[in-house]
Amino acid sequence: MAPEQDRIEHLLQEGVRTKVYPGAVWAVGDADGIVASGCCGLLDPTDPERPMRLDTVFDIASLTKIVAVWSVIGSLWQEDRLKLHDPLASLMPNIKGYQLGDVTVHHLLTHTAGVPLRANLRNLYGTDPQKIRDGVLREPLHRLPGQAVEYTDRAALILGFLAEQLTDTPLDQLAQDHVWHPLGMTSTRFGPLTADLTQRCAPTEYDQDSSKHLRGVPHDFSARLLGGVCGIAGVFSVMNDLALFLRHLLRPVTPEAGFGAPWTRESLQIRTGDLQPSRGLFWHPAAGTTQEDDIYVHYGFTGTGMWISRRRNRWALLLTNKLYYGRDRQQLTDVRNAFRGLTFA
Repeated sequence: MAPEQDRIEHLLQEGVRTKVYPGAVWAVGDADGIVASGCCGLLDPTDPERPMRLDTVFDIASLTKIVAVWSVIGSLWQEDRLKLHDPLASLMPNIKGYQLGDVTVHHLLTHTAGVPLRANLRNLYGTDPQKIRDGVLREPLHRLPGQAVEYTDRAALILGFLAEQLTDTPLDQLAQDHVWHPLGMTSTRFGPLTADLTQRCAPTEYDQDSSKHLRGVPHDFSARLLGGVCGIAGVFSVMNDLALFLRHLLRPVTPEAGFGAPWTRESLQIRTGDLQPSRGLFWHPAAGTTQEDDIYVHYGFTGTGMWISRRRNRWALLLTNKLYYGRDRQQLTDVRNAFRGLTFA
């Protein structure tokens, strides 16, 4: 790993120099743990005395869909409390008669459900959490399930509502009980963060209302609207915790948490047939790779990403606060692709 480590560090330092992101934390590992890791840049560009550190807390954005929703749904699947092809109406009687009732868990996990792509919850449903939930669950589909692969945040939001209804437990508590606590992920939680954790948190997007960069509160407006806890985004974590999570996915026997190897095998394979782009269950093949390469990825809008390959027994993790500098994605995409190429060479 030594030559690649030098090249990874050069790549990520160049991203700091060219202001792709203020700083980055990265790690590469296998089923036994971390093989190599590092960090570069600053926590906040306005404070040159505070470098990025290995224990920096990041708003991981859509990685919430993996470390909370996907893993909790996997726990319920392994406990036989739901099946992939169960229609939602059989699991959520309150939506019988609505079009969403014909959608399956598999449709949602593969982004083939045909649910509306719009995600501005406040404009659609107002600010009351129960009205938002009712509106999302009763909204008509915009196409029949199974016809197209269309990424939408609504898939994870609906699956989070499903998990809560099946267990009569809030999503944050489900993730804590089924995933984070069993795996020892002690610094992972939904926001807003406490004052001490906020001090270690990398700032993200500039907020017009507060006239400062968001820090310790979710960048995602839907997550903030729902009090910080929802399936779309809202989780904060650190490199070591996410390394524990990814290591767990590669272990052949996974007794610690309620989900593990069986769910990972189900998820890290093409589940969308001939539809494009190809999808697994919330994971998708990394850009520029083939099915034989067996490298799956999930990204977060703030600048985070995780990759995993069962065949290669390898995972990789890149955490940045790219959103600090704005929403343009191309430079970050180039860095991510180069990072994946080095870590899975």
